[in-house]
Amino acid sequence: MGPRHVAVIMDGNGRWAQMRGRPRLFGHHAGAKRVREIVESCPGFGVKYLTIFAFSTENWKRTQSEVAGLMSLFKRYITGEAEALRKNGVRVRFIGDRVRLDPKLTQLMDELEQMTAENDLVHLTVAINYGGRDEVARATKRLARDVAAGKLDPEDIDVETLPRYLDTRVLPDPDLVIRTSGEARVSNFLLWQSAYSEYEFIDTLWPDFTPEEFSKVLARFGKRDRRFGGVKA
Repeated sequence: MGPRHVAVIMDGNGRWAQMRGRPRLFGHHAGAKRVREIVESCPGFGVKYLTIFAFSTENWKRTQSEVAGLMSLFKRYITGEAEALRKNGVRVRFIGDRVRLDPKLTQLMDELEQMTAENDLVHLTVAINYGGRDEVARATKRLARDVAAGKLDPEDIDVETLPRYLDTRVLPDPDLVIRTSGEARVSNFLLWQSAYSEYEFIDTLWPDFTPEEFSKVLARFGKRDRRFGGVKA
C-alpha cells in the first residue's frame, strides 16, 4: 500500500540554477512550479496529505537578497495559485512560527487557509519559518501555560499529550519523508512526527523531481516492511 502522508524536503533549487549559470532565485521559481505538478499528481497516487518544507528557521542565515526574494516568491505563489488550489479541492495549511514573517505574507497565508478550509481532496501543508526543535519548544510553552492555568495535570502528560500542542496537531504523522538533491540529513524537519517514517534520499534536484519520479519513490515505499519497532508475527 502507498503512503497517505508524504513530507518533502525540497532541496537543490539553488544548485539547479547555478548549474545553468542563473541566480539561485531562478531555481526557487522553477521549484515553485514543480510544487504545483506534484500537488496535482497526489490524488492519482493515493496521497491525501503532502507536507513541504519551504523555509526553515535556519534559512534566515542566507543572503538578504535571497531571503527577500523567497518571501516575495511566497506572496506571489499564494496570490497566483489560490484560486486553482481552491477549485482543485486542495486544503492548505501553514506550519511554523509566523511572528517573524512580514504581516502582508501572514495575511495572505490566513486568507488562503480560510479560503480552502472546506476542501478535502489533498491536504497541502507548507512549512514556513519552521524548525522541528522550535516547534517542540513552542508546543512545550503552550503546554506549560495549560499546566500553570490548572487545565492540565503534569502527571497526565504522556507521548499522546505533546502532539496536541504541535503545529501539525490535526495531521497524521508522515509515512514517508523524501529529501531531494543527494543530501542525507533530516535538517530539523518534523522531528517528533517522523519518528517512524520511512526516508528516501534521492539525488534528483527538486526542480527536476517529476511526477514520474514521485511515482517510482511511492512504488518503492509499497515494498517496504514497516514494523514500527515490533516484529512481524
